Amino acid sequence: MAKPTPRVLDVKGIVDITPNMRRITLGGEGMHDFPVDQESAYIKLIFPQEEGRKPNMRTYTIIQQRDDEIDVDFVLHGSDPEGEQGQKSHKGLASHWAKTTEIGDSILVGGPGAKKIINNEADWFLLVADMTALPAVTVNLAQLPDDAEGYAVIEVISEADIQPLEKPKNIDIHWIVNPVVTDSHSPLLERVKMLTWLAGAVSVWAACEFNSMRALRHYFKQEKEVAKTHLYISSYWKLDNSENEHKVIKRQDAESDL
Repeated sequence: MAKPTPRVLDVKGIVDITPNMRRITLGGEGMHDFPVDQESAYIKLIFPQEEGRKPNMRTYTIIQQRDDEIDVDFVLHGSDPEGEQGQKSHKGLASHWAKTTEIGDSILVGGPGAKKIINNEADWFLLVADMTALPAVTVNLAQLPDDAEGYAVIEVISEADIQPLEKPKNIDIHWIVNPVVTDSHSPLLERVKMLTWLAGAVSVWAACEFNSMRALRHYFKQEKEVAKTHLYISSYWKLDNSENEHKVIKRQDAESDL
């Protein structure tokens, strides 16, 4: 299937959800043929470079959609995370754009791409995410069945970044405050190991930094033997790597994991 032609979208709204999370509303004439029901799908923000060089692209999740607008959440932090799928200190292209853009500005957007929704056919559910994947977890929680049971474990930069989320009443949310990410420590895995493993088949959805993802993947696959059909796990970025660098490492890791 051919990729959708990139479209120009206008900045229609800017709201700070928490101190480190900014929501930007995109809309305008470019939305006239945008597919419906794309919450949790990803888009590519396209940043042109000088002539002869490929544009830079950064990947983000659609957290909300209306008839003529989409909302996209950006992590804002001193380390300048480069989108949901890439981070490099002080070189966060999309983060810088989100910090400096104004209503009326325009940006070239590719997509939408595939939606990343948890497998709903399970006895209970476990969602795990750092702050870059919080928009995707937000959508997943809202789309779970009303009688769903389980947990969501979410890592944020500061206590002020904890936000109310729509969820089934029997899904317990565990927030972790971690202002400094390292490649040798996974607070997400530590908290997941503390959970009471419920009876029956579990469906797991997890997305976070690359090193933490690998630790969680080993735990889910080797120790808990979660069925492949009920396990979605992905790295959205890698510490001290750009999105392009992370993409290469992610592909190599996927091949070796097979």
